[in-house]
Amino acid sequence: MSGHTENQITIEAPLDLVWNMTNDIENWPQLFSEYASVDIVERDRNTTTFRLTMHPDENGKVWSWVSERTTDRKALTVRARRVETGPFQHMDIRWTYKETPQGVLMHWTQDFAMKPDAPVDDDWMTDNINRNSKVQMQLIRDKIEQRARERDVVAVTTD
Repeated sequence: MSGHTENQITIEAPLDLVWNMTNDIENWPQLFSEYASVDIVERDRNTTTFRLTMHPDENGKVWSWVSERTTDRKALTVRARRVETGPFQHMDIRWTYKETPQGVLMHWTQDFAMKPDAPVDDDWMTDNINRNSKVQMQLIRDKIEQRARERDVVAVTTD
């Protein structure tokens, strides 16, 4: 068996701002509430390999893994995968962005499978990812929209 999730949100902000903020991996601890730190391992053109470390969970355990992320600005897509899979057999993520009259539609697709000896199964992880993706997407939307408003205020006051 395997897990599959799809979550999306519309962000009322310019595409360039949404793209730049969500792909600024070094600043993910300020964008996501779950990440404590990001360490860049390697950059090769549009591909970045990096270590993500989460804040301790309710049991005090700190989860950390290495991922690889490749951006395609022209196609408005990002593909990522876990290099260090931890409890996952595999974890593949695709982000897509689409300009709409309401703003930028950001869509996340995650395909994964848990290892047989993982502490949770695919169904549990699917529910967990769906719950957490909604929370993280709302935080990201709010932070980007706030930045867009701040930029608009600066533009108006300097004109």
